[in-house]
Amino acid sequence: MCLAVPGKVLDVQGDDPLLRSGRVSFNGVIKQVSLTCAPDAKVGDYVLVHVGVAISVIDEQEAAETFRYLQAMGDLDGLDPESAPREAPP
Repeated sequence: MCLAVPGKVLDVQGDDPLLRSGRVSFNGVIKQVSLTCAPDAKVGDYVLVHVGVAISVIDEQEAAETFRYLQAMGDLDGLDPESAPREAPP
């Protein structure tokens, strides 16, 4: 089964919509992710990432809920489920 995992955008590189990328934190595990399919993503946003590509921008509540589901399913290998998104919205 293929899953999309929520993460928080830490920074964004590039101006070209087809080449934009960013560092995304998945509970402290930071990966470089393509933002091509989520052109509106900006620093502080939560995105759903599938195979290294952010496929959509989601709100913090949805990110936390998705993380809880993935944790319950045992699909968070390599990620620390203790630090699921808990920050208060700005």
